[in-house]
Amino acid sequence: MSTSQPSGEPHRPKKFPTQEQQNNPYLSMFNHFRDELDEHHDRRERVIKASRDITALSKKMIFTVQRAREPFSPLPTSLSKEYETRFKQVQNIISIVSPDLQEISTYRYARQISGGIQEYIEAIAFHHYLTTGKLIPLSVVQQSVKHLVEITPGDYILGIFDLVGEMMRFSITMIATRGGAEKDEKVAKALRDLRELRLEFEGLDTTLGGGSGLLGKEVQKKLGVMKTCVEKVEAAMCGVIVRGSERPRGWIPDLTEVAGGRGGRTDRIDQDE
Repeated sequence: MSTSQPSGEPHRPKKFPTQEQQNNPYLSMFNHFRDELDEHHDRRERVIKASRDITALSKKMIFTVQRAREPFSPLPTSLSKEYETRFKQVQNIISIVSPDLQEISTYRYARQISGGIQEYIEAIAFHHYLTTGKLIPLSVVQQSVKHLVEITPGDYILGIFDLVGEMMRFSITMIATRGGAEKDEKVAKALRDLRELRLEFEGLDTTLGGGSGLLGKEVQKKLGVMKTCVEKVEAAMCGVIVRGSERPRGWIPDLTEVAGGRGGRTDRIDQDE
């Protein structure tokens, strides 16, 4: 059975490179450029997908830790197992994407992976703080990824900025659910730590490179929200101390009363994908 050529589509015989084209040195050069660009776009898409997967799993790690009710002590067994499962999944993704982030590619795709790394730092820093009562050092973060990807000081600082929002949420929960919060040393420690972080962040110099160097505008955007987070805990604690006897057990302060109702989470800068 013969097949007819579709109407409106004239037959175009396949063109093969002529001998002149085959001998043309520019043709092979541009073919090489094409292959490099294809490889670049494929690698970039893999890095972006890995960053999104790390972000999603890190959020689940944070949600797990937020369910703890006893601060500055090991997590309950069930929560610890759930956290470790997510943590291993993140490590697996990092090990898979690591070959795409070596040598010059470390800097070429830094912006694409940065969002996921910051969320990961926030998650493990929150876990470290709630179990030890201390701020996780940059060296420990680097060891947690087995140095498979570069953890820059900039990503570390921005991740700790986001940590303040999670500390605020947990502190508000403690104030609302723990009896005698005004005399609770753990609640007082959480507030002291938040104030100390605020003090250190306010002294951070981001003027390098005209305000757009290592951290630039990202710090300036997160700084205002970080201050609001600390103020919310201060206002909640003040309300408990001043009018604690008038509050029923389980009362949760209205966070919208502070700073015009601005959100407590440090907003992320949209990454250029």
